[in-house]
Amino acid sequence: MLPKFTGLWRHPNFIKLWAGETVSLLGSQISLLALPLTAILMLKATSVQMGFLGVAEFAPLLLVSLFAGVWVDQLPRRRLMIGSAIGQALLLSSIPLVSLWGLLSMEYLYGVSFLIGTLSVFFAIAYQSYLPTLIQTDYLVEGNSKLEISQSLAEIAGPGIGGSLVQLLTAPFAILADAASFLVSALCLSMIRQPEPLLPPRTQKIKIWSQIGEGLRVILTNRILVSFALCNSTINFSQQLIFTVFTLYVVSELHIEPVLLGFILSAGSVGGLIGAVLAERVTRRFGFGFTIVATTLIGGISSLLIPLATNPLTLAIPLLIASRFLYGLVNPIYHVSQISVRQAITPNRLQGRVNASMRFLAGGVIPIGAFVGGLLGSTLGLRATMLVGAIGMLVPFLWVFFSPVRKIQDSPTALN
Repeated sequence: MLPKFTGLWRHPNFIKLWAGETVSLLGSQISLLALPLTAILMLKATSVQMGFLGVAEFAPLLLVSLFAGVWVDQLPRRRLMIGSAIGQALLLSSIPLVSLWGLLSMEYLYGVSFLIGTLSVFFAIAYQSYLPTLIQTDYLVEGNSKLEISQSLAEIAGPGIGGSLVQLLTAPFAILADAASFLVSALCLSMIRQPEPLLPPRTQKIKIWSQIGEGLRVILTNRILVSFALCNSTINFSQQLIFTVFTLYVVSELHIEPVLLGFILSAGSVGGLIGAVLAERVTRRFGFGFTIVATTLIGGISSLLIPLATNPLTLAIPLLIASRFLYGLVNPIYHVSQISVRQAITPNRLQGRVNASMRFLAGGVIPIGAFVGGLLGSTLGLRATMLVGAIGMLVPFLWVFFSPVRKIQDSPTALN
């Protein structure tokens, strides 16, 4: 007997979106390992240079997000996503070509990372704003849960595949797999036939600063949204501070090979898959408020295991796996809960600007975290830097606990 498909399994346009994003997420996990290894293994990058690489990649969150949100609310979101995916594929493909010509440098990686980060900002804002128009509000938790499952599967398979490709092809050529994944994503998006809601008629010149201000005001005047912004900002800053020096630490001081590093990250991400599968059930069972508060606390505790990982490897590897497993378990549950609430309480005409403002406030600290991580790594040392980041990961719990978030029990639709 064939299985009975229900919910979004019966939504062909969502399935196309989901399929393209799944492939793209897998490719991005390969680059997440291959790009820093290109800098470390081929260009002998220092901790400060790795910090600048992180700054270049994430600076668009700070510099571009607010402007991107205005355009996402003014232009067809699906077309923006397709153009962004194709652009990222072309930029990623240039890295192995430049390496083949012997012209690869840190400066080139900085420039390409900044451009890719810019296109990624447009894609992510358009994507989060497009989903509530593609599916009904009642299905937001299910849709976000399915997309988190894809993220978790990519985190499990991607680093292992990426580490193997780095050893077989060298780091720059492993990045080609990510370029191909973006082309698949663009193809899947182009196959969606469901029309988007009509855009408001443009009767006058866009007052971009006024539009940006409206999106920021929605967040800053809503206690639920502002607590999410503060919580996400602290998480992003602290996590980026840790991971700016994480790869350098395990490669340079623990002497872990790329393949083993990839499988450590993959093994730790098994928790992410379990968390993504359980996200909808946990949120429905315990309520949005309790779920969000509990997952931020557990995530902070898990990060404390990272700076404890030191030689011998028989101690370091289990601690790294345990930390990644526990954080991976709670992160998708937190993400599904808070983003479903955000999407449900935001009017469609403001989705782009609110998502952009949230990325600006929460994601704009990532390049700062990368810079601070690189600076602290060269002064305090790599492991001490990870300890600072781990302590910072205990703070997000406070932002949501002392806010109206912990009192939310019903589904996001009840908040409209």
